[in-house]
Amino acid sequence: MARIRIENVVASTRLGDKLDLQSIALSLTGAEYEPARFPGLIYRLQNPSTAVLLFHSGKAVCTGGKSWKEVDDTIREVSARIRRGGQKILTNPKIQIQNIVATSDLGSEINLNSVAITLGLERTEYEPEQFPGLICRLQEPRVVMLLFGSGKLVCTGARRPSDIYLAVQKITRELQSSDLLRRERSPAEPVRTRSSRKPRSSTAVPISTSTEGSLRSDTSAAPLIA
Repeated sequence: MARIRIENVVASTRLGDKLDLQSIALSLTGAEYEPARFPGLIYRLQNPSTAVLLFHSGKAVCTGGKSWKEVDDTIREVSARIRRGGQKILTNPKIQIQNIVATSDLGSEINLNSVAITLGLERTEYEPEQFPGLICRLQEPRVVMLLFGSGKLVCTGARRPSDIYLAVQKITRELQSSDLLRRERSPAEPVRTRSSRKPRSSTAVPISTSTEGSLRSDTSAAPLIA
């Protein structure tokens, strides 16, 4: 079984019926609030390395966590700091996971052209001139997988870690049964990459004028590993 690493857990909650973002911005040191650029307030924690987006409606989005515990700890800590600032919010807000992004390595190179033909055009998208990876959509579990010629992959759209493990297991078996996995790399053999640039940090927060709904499980925001 390929080793799987969770890179980002995106979760949402409601802290109350309404939040005074201007007041919160003044009470939380380091908070970023520029309503002309983005309708929400951004607050980052160092430990764990996460970020929380707060909105006037009372909604909050946590991003950057590597586990449910980090998400839960982040929401609790930010809630406590908001209360100390004098604002009333829910004591035990309900947290819902919206998206889990994970990475893995199949351990061998793969021919993406062959994969696209074998898995079928109705399930895959592969346009190497625009993007070096192949996009594959699974129905059960309902996730999106990005496959790269190096054998690395990104799984996004899952709501539970078990969905990720099942998805990686399914795609691995399907590629093996079609003889699409090449020779296994030795432990000392480096992975070929198309670029030496490091992937963006999974805690990066998109700054735009989009609505709260667009901050949910956006598969295009998954970290790309070539």
